[in-house]
Amino acid sequence: MTLAQDAAPVPEAAADGTVVGANLSLPLFRTLSGVLAGHPYLKVVVDRAEDTWHVLDTRVHPFHVDYIAARILGMTPGQLDAELDAFNASVYMAPDRRFLLGVLSLHSDEDADGPERPFLVLETTEADTMHGALLQDFYDYVRQRVDGRLPLLLKPANHGQEHELAGVSDARLPRILSQELFGNRTRTCLNPGAARGRLRYFRSLREYRADAADLGWSDIVAMAGLPDDVPRVAGFINTAATTPLSHTNVLASGWGIPNAIVRDLDALVERHGLDGAWVDYRVRDDTVTLERLDRAPELERPVWDAQRIHIEPPLIGDAPIMELHRLRADDRDSYGTKAANLGELHHVLDSRSADLTAFYARPRPPRPDLLAHLGARLGEPGAPLEQLRSAALERVAGTVRAPRGVALPFHLHHLYLTSSPALQQGIGKLKLALELDADEMIDPLALDLQHLMRSTPIPDEVARAITGSVPGLLAEDRRLVVRSSSNAEDLPGFSAAGIYDSVTTVRGEQQLLSAVVHVWASLLSPRSVRMRHQVGIPLDDTYMGVIVQEYAPAGLGGVLVTCNPTRREDFRNVYLNCTAGSPERVVDGTVLPHQYLYNTVEGGGRTVAVGSSGTDLAADTRAQLARLALAGRLLQSHFSEGAPDDPLDIEWLMTDEGAFQLVQVRPYAR
Repeated sequence: MTLAQDAAPVPEAAADGTVVGANLSLPLFRTLSGVLAGHPYLKVVVDRAEDTWHVLDTRVHPFHVDYIAARILGMTPGQLDAELDAFNASVYMAPDRRFLLGVLSLHSDEDADGPERPFLVLETTEADTMHGALLQDFYDYVRQRVDGRLPLLLKPANHGQEHELAGVSDARLPRILSQELFGNRTRTCLNPGAARGRLRYFRSLREYRADAADLGWSDIVAMAGLPDDVPRVAGFINTAATTPLSHTNVLASGWGIPNAIVRDLDALVERHGLDGAWVDYRVRDDTVTLERLDRAPELERPVWDAQRIHIEPPLIGDAPIMELHRLRADDRDSYGTKAANLGELHHVLDSRSADLTAFYARPRPPRPDLLAHLGARLGEPGAPLEQLRSAALERVAGTVRAPRGVALPFHLHHLYLTSSPALQQGIGKLKLALELDADEMIDPLALDLQHLMRSTPIPDEVARAITGSVPGLLAEDRRLVVRSSSNAEDLPGFSAAGIYDSVTTVRGEQQLLSAVVHVWASLLSPRSVRMRHQVGIPLDDTYMGVIVQEYAPAGLGGVLVTCNPTRREDFRNVYLNCTAGSPERVVDGTVLPHQYLYNTVEGGGRTVAVGSSGTDLAADTRAQLARLALAGRLLQSHFSEGAPDDPLDIEWLMTDEGAFQLVQVRPYAR
């Protein structure tokens, strides 16, 4: 059904873009609405004391509370700023509140024969703790004042509201979940940005492999599943669902290039002849556009093309194999960043003095800090700073664990390489090709070196040191995990996400030694060599440390980043992905994970997508994930030294006992 335009005149909005008390028709909605996440929307304020409502033009009134304070209550901006936290609590959390605040957005679905059917969705702000009866009252009030021909659905804004409505029938309160509303959006922002370039649309991996060598910095690469070895280009387009936390999307963030899901690319390509054409590609958090250009534009080479990354020369002296818990962050020059960060994590969890409150202590105008919110999250409302610091440490130590294991230093990698004249000769040839920019020779030489390494035995003294570092685990035939830990990753402007290898199924001495060589050899993969060369990292300064850990079975594994990757200005939320099994399944794109946003300021969480499983996780599991999200936010204060707003990328797993083990802590590429 298509709604006809109302014959009745549309009420005029006041000069400040407000309509008070009037019923809402579709024409009036369109007059007042802005755009949010690609859909028209407007703000509503129900005043229960006056039994009326205010419909607000979002372009004039970006914040509910400012409108209520100034227009209804007569407060000055200074008064509101001085009382902001208490005022917010009165409108978002008080069970007997006067005002009910929300957003109305316009959506549409289609009948089998194609015509669009518009419908409205009502929701509160994400941190609103409105109980079930208030949610029902809010829905009923708006339903009575909205054109009856428009279906109206309530969308719970967080998991708490879902719980409140669990016992209410859909017939009594029609509703839709966020993942149902947005799970199949045609276009979704993954990394904001803009680019002009040539669209290269690959319909299969085989087609991509055939032409990958011809890709250049001005190309925009589009395909269903971008491979991890995609080169630096102007932009990415995914034609199928994915997550912002997959390796390729983290690379897009690190490179500062636009990236989005565009499910209707086939239709756009056919309609506008875009494949191979020059296009203008823009990705925002609420819109994604792709427009053909009449001719090739004059392009400046991207900033990253001239990027040069400084790397401290590694320490390859006689460093010993160390247990992870004995390392600190400063040991990265001998053991690599991953190993050093895991050692630092052990230090934090054992510490009585680490300050994990720095993120919340920063000014967030008009607030001097968010420490009151931190107190509420920790169950310590109104506590002094020292008590909050102690509570933060206790919360993190009670939520996460650091993995036990050993770190092999760069020294062992150096001994192995220098033990073989053939390896030294091969490295010399590769260095010469890099110095001469002999692109056609770099990949073959790197592949030959990797093959040679896998057939070159480890010197006896190095092999004895490696196998002697975990004798108990080898004697008991425990399953081991061997992870990479290079000095050429997690650098400002060079995250290197996914370019080095780990081996997760290792048993016995021979498999352990083979896995270590495999990890060392990943430093010479054609892709990693090319990526480092592009940013000026010398081959001579690049070494690989190795982490050896006991395998921990995981019922659930995933990744969290302590930011909202698609909305950089959002300082409240932690983005968390997970799936059954190991975190590698999230980042390598083999499955679509569960995706959540957890508000670490006002509290609450919401489901973004349920992934390949098709169903959400149980409420108690989601509550545990909320604790993990807060722990990640608190760790950000320590690991982002001097810049507590710099987000972290944390890989984790939940053991069968329900404990969270963090297997990687690194800066998130931004």
